[in-house]
Amino acid sequence: MENKNNLLNAVTLTSEQIDIVKSTWAMVVPIADQAGLLFYSRLFEIAPETRMLFTGTSIPEQSKKLLAMLSYVVSKLDKIETLLDEVYALAQRHVHYGVKTEHYDKVGEALLWTLAQGLQNAWTDETRNAWINCYVVLSQAMIHGAEGKMVA
Repeated sequence: MENKNNLLNAVTLTSEQIDIVKSTWAMVVPIADQAGLLFYSRLFEIAPETRMLFTGTSIPEQSKKLLAMLSYVVSKLDKIETLLDEVYALAQRHVHYGVKTEHYDKVGEALLWTLAQGLQNAWTDETRNAWINCYVVLSQAMIHGAEGKMVA
């Protein structure tokens, strides 16, 4: 079993990257509805097998849930260790929805693509790298949580 601190040390998210993620996310919030729909369109395009995971909810409703969760997580990035229990619980719920470890790469790809579309000129290499690190930290926490490897 892995300790939460070991998980956080696997990939680091610098304070500068946290600032970049927060500032660019603030640019996405006003276009959240479009961003959510773009995300799911892209996800279903690159991973059509994921469409079946969303049969119980409408995509506009799911988009709102996704963007609300992302907003919450981004707001807490500077205290990420306090988020890990919540991320673990979220991961456990996703297991029950049918999410598998291999889905996380496609979700990350769709997220980065969506951010690039929404941020346009603000999508620099530095921004991309900050978001990649952010997604890696969070997705690894989700994967570990789903596998039951995270302990207090």
